[in-house]
Amino acid sequence: MAALSGLASALESYRGRDRLVRTLGYCCQLVGGVLVEQGPARADVGARLLAVSSQLSGCRTTLRLFDDVAMFLYTKQYGLGAEEEDILVRCVSVLGNLADQLYYPCEHIAWAADARILHVDSARWWALSTAFWGLSLLLGIARVPHPLWCCRSLWVVLKLRQQLRSPAAAVTSQRSRSTRGAVEARIQSELVTLLSNLADLANAVHWLPPGFLWAGRFPPWLVGLLGTISSLLSVFQAARASGGAGKAAS
Repeated sequence: MAALSGLASALESYRGRDRLVRTLGYCCQLVGGVLVEQGPARADVGARLLAVSSQLSGCRTTLRLFDDVAMFLYTKQYGLGAEEEDILVRCVSVLGNLADQLYYPCEHIAWAADARILHVDSARWWALSTAFWGLSLLLGIARVPHPLWCCRSLWVVLKLRQQLRSPAAAVTSQRSRSTRGAVEARIQSELVTLLSNLADLANAVHWLPPGFLWAGRFPPWLVGLLGTISSLLSVFQAARASGGAGKAAS
């Protein structure tokens, strides 16, 4: 019952519902792609699963028609990243926000072209939106903290814990342990984001026009596998963040 209640709670939010639809869609593509390649006996079931995956992807595309305002408000709030201490993180974050902001209208135009609302070449706009998505993912990968930065932070925390051994420094020691835990959690979170972005980036390149790197060379099952990995990592991140918020509240 607790798991069912958690699922119902997640489905009440737009992001939670999108994660579920994304995961289900890529899982259908993974299984469907495998079945199609196993021969005529299972090809029909595989084709049906691929059709379900396509419909779920179209559902997500339609729902993203309403994401522009939220993205604009986030970009406006972040601004030039004045709160970021690292100038590299600031620059790539601003560029990433710009890429995300441009991605949405390009996808909307491509969607409208496919629906014959606009008389333009949808393939060109799909390619452009995918390029902005890939650029955003690439910048997201670059935004992951440098390993030396992480090690230095952990080293400082460990040195502080060694220095704070007297009972008079109990409060400071507690603060040091809390800081260390926060840094370790940040490192793990960034590594999960890195893996998720790499999986999505591989698919983004695949969906670009043929001739660019491995564009168009992935079989459906591989696209589904990479998407499933990325989606499950996203679900894991969300569940972990929700768990952390629950602990903080308690």
